[in-house]
Amino acid sequence: MTSVSKLDQVLESIEDLSVDEQETLIDLIRHRLAERRRSEIAANIAQAQVEYQTGKVFRGTVTQIMDELRQ
Repeated sequence: MTSVSKLDQVLESIEDLSVDEQETLIDLIRHRLAERRRSEIAANIAQAQVEYQTGKVFRGTVTQIMDELRQ
């Protein structure tokens, strides 16, 4: 089954729900997406901390950073 047909199937199932159930589903999806994004941000922060601790982060003034980027 292709992703489009799966999506169509899900949308058809959602249309069978009551308005209250659809609103609840929307709230659940929003919360899950927010939690997923928080997890991604936390992972990015952890990676940045590792890079900072291992000296893989360039530090300097704006001018120094711009000069480094131009090289």
